[in-house]
Amino acid sequence: MPLILFIMSASANLTLSLFDYDLPDELIAQHPTAVRGGSRLLHIDRNGNHHDSFFNALPQLLTPGDLLVFNNTQVIKARLQGQKDSGGKVEVLIERVIDEHNALAHIRASKSPKPNTQLIFAEGALRLTVTGRDDALFCVRFDQPALDALEQYGALPLPPYITHSAESSDEERYQTVFAQHPGAVAAPTAGLHFDQAMLDQLKAQGIESAFVTLHVGAGTFQPVRVDNISEHQMHAERYSVPAKTLALIKKTREAGHRVIAVGTTSVRALESAAQPELTQGITLANGDINGDTRIFITPGYVFHYVDALITNFHLPQSTLLMLVSALAGMEPIRNAYNHAVQMHYRFFSYGDAMFIEKPNS
Repeated sequence: MPLILFIMSASANLTLSLFDYDLPDELIAQHPTAVRGGSRLLHIDRNGNHHDSFFNALPQLLTPGDLLVFNNTQVIKARLQGQKDSGGKVEVLIERVIDEHNALAHIRASKSPKPNTQLIFAEGALRLTVTGRDDALFCVRFDQPALDALEQYGALPLPPYITHSAESSDEERYQTVFAQHPGAVAAPTAGLHFDQAMLDQLKAQGIESAFVTLHVGAGTFQPVRVDNISEHQMHAERYSVPAKTLALIKKTREAGHRVIAVGTTSVRALESAAQPELTQGITLANGDINGDTRIFITPGYVFHYVDALITNFHLPQSTLLMLVSALAGMEPIRNAYNHAVQMHYRFFSYGDAMFIEKPNS
């Protein structure tokens, strides 16, 4: 079993109920704002106090020399609807593309397909062969290059709490403007708020930018099913942190400025690269760090690279809510979320944003 990083100190006795909250269904955003950057922004400052703002005011919260780290993964059209060669309906959600023709997938069918089962899509234009199992996932082989086939025949895999099927507008808005490396099955949603005008404004203001890649898996939506969170096992996600980004982090920290992660996926990539020996990271000859991470960040975790975070609001009892609680503190997050519900902020992937500063040590 891959090594799972879990900080056992202050978090060892934390229970799932500590990360629960009541959320009215009507606060779950079903569509994005009319324009990128049109959302509200809830700011949690270094003292744990929260302040209502708007995302277009973000530049006022940053100072020249700060470094924003974005996740430049690209969401693939990972959902396929078809049938087994026996005629039964099947739905496939690709979890990870392994190489040109092979992938790991979730498969929904009346009966679990056995090895060598043929899955047929687009009236026979695309065929997948089930080649085996990898724990809860199925190993499948495409009869043509996988990424090309998904782009042509697949559908965008919107999160389960978004009730409409993917539309053409979703194909634009459920993708960041800086997406570059295909492989994610869920968007790094904090990055959805940024348009090119905002990026240009930040650059002109002296705010540095850097990139990591973490291919977000469907496991990001999986609930925690144990009461003692120290028993939870994280899903694995592929990440890469370039040497250029590591050099910018070093330069930023030495100059006394902040490293600000854009999204929890950037946090997981950065904190994994900070301790590759614990997160199956490999340092390549060019200095890049690549690997599979199962990092689980909970209250009690000591952050190595991240000083602040831009993020959306997260599901109750989720590992992402635990991560932001580790950065800001459990009480400030609890208060901020209660305030956000009372003030009718919009939640989850298409929802409003937060800017969270790590408390003064």
